[in-house]
Amino acid sequence: MTDEGRQAELVVAGTVKWFDNAKGFGFIISDEGGPDILLHANVLRNFGQGSVADHSRISVVVQKTERGIQAQEILSIDPPDLEDAPDSTGLMIEIPEGTPFVPARVKWFDKAKGFGFANVFGHPADVFVHVEVLRRFGLADLQPGEAVVLRVVEGPRGQMAGEVRPWDYVQED
Repeated sequence: MTDEGRQAELVVAGTVKWFDNAKGFGFIISDEGGPDILLHANVLRNFGQGSVADHSRISVVVQKTERGIQAQEILSIDPPDLEDAPDSTGLMIEIPEGTPFVPARVKWFDKAKGFGFANVFGHPADVFVHVEVLRRFGLADLQPGEAVVLRVVEGPRGQMAGEVRPWDYVQED
């Protein structure tokens, strides 16, 4: 897109109000106020994510349409600030320094139950994935077959994901 085209678009920073994978959409609340901004699942997938946690910080390019304001492109997503929120699961996961990200595919995940499993490529054992770990890193749900990267740690009952990120996540130094 040309610089002229980008200038005609409006960049908005805000917070994810809610996003429902089953419905395929959710809404963003702009920091500047105004009406809610529609966030469609296709826009989220184009960014490389299958879900986004409620209360995540988000920056989007929006477009005004007959139906209201809609996100057209996601520029950034930051996980919600969960430091002040109580950890209802008691999952205080310590990730040893230097633990690498490994590629994995989601075997199954049940948001209602709050957990699921993934398979690390080249390893037969399942890796437990808890919904609170997803939320901690800005995700809300996983779909069977979805590719992700994990930091795997040893939990009380075996291997578990200590960190879950989208497939194309790039770690900042």
